[in-house]
Amino acid sequence: MQTDFDILIIGGGMVGASLACALRASGLRIGVVEAVPPRAPAQPSYDDRSVTLIPGSRRIFEAIGVWREIERQGVTPIEHMHISDRGHCGFARFAAADAGVPALGYVVENRALGAALWQAQQELKNVEWLCPATLESIEFRPETAVVAINQDGARRALSTRLVVAADGTDSPARAAAGIETTRTEYKQVAVVVNVTPGRPHANTAYERFTAAGPLALVPLRDGRCAVVWCMGAPDAEAILKCGDEEFLARLHERFGARLGRFTRPGRRAAYPLFLARARELARPRLALVGNAARTLHPIAAQGFNLGLRDVATLAEVVPEAARAARDIGDHDVMRRYAERRRWDNLATVAFTDGLLRIFSNDFPPLVLARDLGLIAVDLLPPVKRALVQLAGGQALWQ
Repeated sequence: MQTDFDILIIGGGMVGASLACALRASGLRIGVVEAVPPRAPAQPSYDDRSVTLIPGSRRIFEAIGVWREIERQGVTPIEHMHISDRGHCGFARFAAADAGVPALGYVVENRALGAALWQAQQELKNVEWLCPATLESIEFRPETAVVAINQDGARRALSTRLVVAADGTDSPARAAAGIETTRTEYKQVAVVVNVTPGRPHANTAYERFTAAGPLALVPLRDGRCAVVWCMGAPDAEAILKCGDEEFLARLHERFGARLGRFTRPGRRAAYPLFLARARELARPRLALVGNAARTLHPIAAQGFNLGLRDVATLAEVVPEAARAARDIGDHDVMRRYAERRRWDNLATVAFTDGLLRIFSNDFPPLVLARDLGLIAVDLLPPVKRALVQLAGGQALWQ
């Protein structure tokens, strides 16, 4: 049955655009529905935040032909990592050289990643961007899905064999399919800002666990650092309202003097933190990827990396079905995608949620156990290497 598209991706942010790139050699006709032009200042996926890519994600971007452009736009390798439990004795240090890897991770500013992905789109002959356009409805039929969009004030009905929901946490595409979600509130807010430290960051990332929530600093270009500071909502409101000098003083008090005095803070923004999970990753004619499938706490920087593994898996499963002359949106193909993503999804959600709960609990025996665990990791190189390989996705994406 002839359709307007083989695959219609709803959402052209970092995950949706990555999927379009990953499908470049598939021979399938791809449409991308996106409400905000990629280069527009209002594009939420490409704001002032940064993303930390694990080595496994670098390999995915290399495989889909985008990594070289990402490097050209600007990447900061993480060569060292320092993890500590504020007010307690536990800490652990990691070095890329000790683990035998070129970097523990790579920090890319969202705008730079967006520019790289958009540059890659210009070379895709099988991809059509429908932008600005918004989703109105989806009708799922046995052999097709009919997607109604509003583009430039006009309603269009597009037929496709597969719809991919890449439209974020509040996913209209997921809602149109009637897929329910579960949501756990962490009662925390992440305050995100870029600052300049008084001392060189030496390509070192810091994760400092505090009673109020984790505080992460990762290195950026030009000697700056990206800060993700998690705290309760009342504290976040005060942090957003205070002046730059007071903010920097509070940050220094919470982080310590390891990087000297912070200066030149950028624009502060706040995001509520929660764990959201879709009850289904796929059903006939529909696959969920990225935050449409689940939204994680930013601890350990796993969210986008997990979504990118959704992309890699879907970009394997669907072309395999197409080459076998299968219906790419049928029940068996979508079940194969969901099954291949199931354990990685469960393990990563459990890891991030468990890590947050362990380090936010002040029960004395647990505090002692976690600090002894950090010290043991710091003193045992084989354990360090194993953790670096696991956290870097070596077992997940070769």
